[in-house]
Amino acid sequence: MAATNVTNVKHVTADPSALGLFGLAMVTLVASTQKLGWTEGVALVLPWAIFLGAFAQLMACILDFKKDNIFGATAFGGYAFFWMAVSMTWLVNLGVFGEKAAATADLHQLGFAFVGYLIFSLFMTVGAMETNKVLFIIFVLIDLLFIGLSLSTLGIGAHFFHQLAAWSELFIAMVGFYGSAAVVLNAHLGRTILPMGKPFGILK
Repeated sequence: MAATNVTNVKHVTADPSALGLFGLAMVTLVASTQKLGWTEGVALVLPWAIFLGAFAQLMACILDFKKDNIFGATAFGGYAFFWMAVSMTWLVNLGVFGEKAAATADLHQLGFAFVGYLIFSLFMTVGAMETNKVLFIIFVLIDLLFIGLSLSTLGIGAHFFHQLAAWSELFIAMVGFYGSAAVVLNAHLGRTILPMGKPFGILK
């Protein structure tokens, strides 16, 4: 009986969360400056929203699906499509799709979209408790961001909740940069340079 040679091939995919977190950090940094009044308009926020907020996180999403990481894939994919939709909203308001579209835009619809993303972020925050503490902090800040965006866009405590959204977004950027740096340096150098914090370990 002839011997059968079996070759096992292992496909190795690097952790894409460093790229996804960098994309998140960049877009929230730029977008927060507009909310805080440090810069004006969204015309030059758009490229960062499309390429870093959307495409970088979408790439991380696809790679996380390949790694069988449903949490990371859903998180990066969900927020990638959020930035695509927000970019489209800004384009509508800027009149790119015509004056009639801009004139008939109802911002309350955007407010309810933010409510939907708040719901998404809340249950993802529960999942983040069993990843690491850096991601958990980012998700808590995202929750605050969507609380602020939802209520301010729906006209409830507009000034206060706009400020809550603005500062939350800035802190998301800062923690996101740290998380991206930690993933890259810890993996590249083979030891913990920047700690991410252990999972809470209370749900698993």
